[in-house]
Amino acid sequence: MARNKYPEETRNLIIDTAARLFVEKGYEHTSIQDIINNLGGLSKGAIYHHFKSKDEIMNAVADKLYAGATESMWVIARRKDLTGLEKLRMIFQTSMYSSAQEELFSAAPDMMNNPQLLVLYLRNSVQKESPAMIQPILEEGIADGSIRTEYPRELAEVLMLIGNLWLNPMVYPCDTEQLLNKLKFFQHMLRVFGLDIIEDEMFTQLEKYSQLYQENKDR
Repeated sequence: MARNKYPEETRNLIIDTAARLFVEKGYEHTSIQDIINNLGGLSKGAIYHHFKSKDEIMNAVADKLYAGATESMWVIARRKDLTGLEKLRMIFQTSMYSSAQEELFSAAPDMMNNPQLLVLYLRNSVQKESPAMIQPILEEGIADGSIRTEYPRELAEVLMLIGNLWLNPMVYPCDTEQLLNKLKFFQHMLRVFGLDIIEDEMFTQLEKYSQLYQENKDR
């Protein structure tokens, strides 16, 4: 296949092909060469023109998978008819039930053995989304009286660190029982702070994701 003269189309082709392979074979068992072999003649140079490593491709895959959920969360964040606490609860629900979660857990990347991927994930979830989305919602909650804290910035970072990293078996390996105990603790901790945002139904969904990850990580 001739090299695509439209860079964005080439980039999307790489991302879509990699996403399919990551889900089918698992991230750890998919090589750059595997991706090349499924691009219909696109060269290795074309891949490295857009991505420096497989980790960067995985990060781009995750960004594309979560694009819909992220936009939905921004819609919630901009609503004027909800309190800060209600927005936070809805955003957690949107994140938990996103279809992208299932695909990412199917790909089963081990982030502890892929430090570049871990750094990219940390940068996106904590350093970008925390101050841009979560902190303003906490500040709205303080203003409307639904949230009480003197540390909105720090609380926003803790919520993202725990929700995206500590509760993520791709970062902190653990079995399903351990993961559910972590979520119970997180739910309890948040209730102590007056943030009743984790519903009991989320345990069933997290259990599903954990089992999916356990089935796929050793392929």
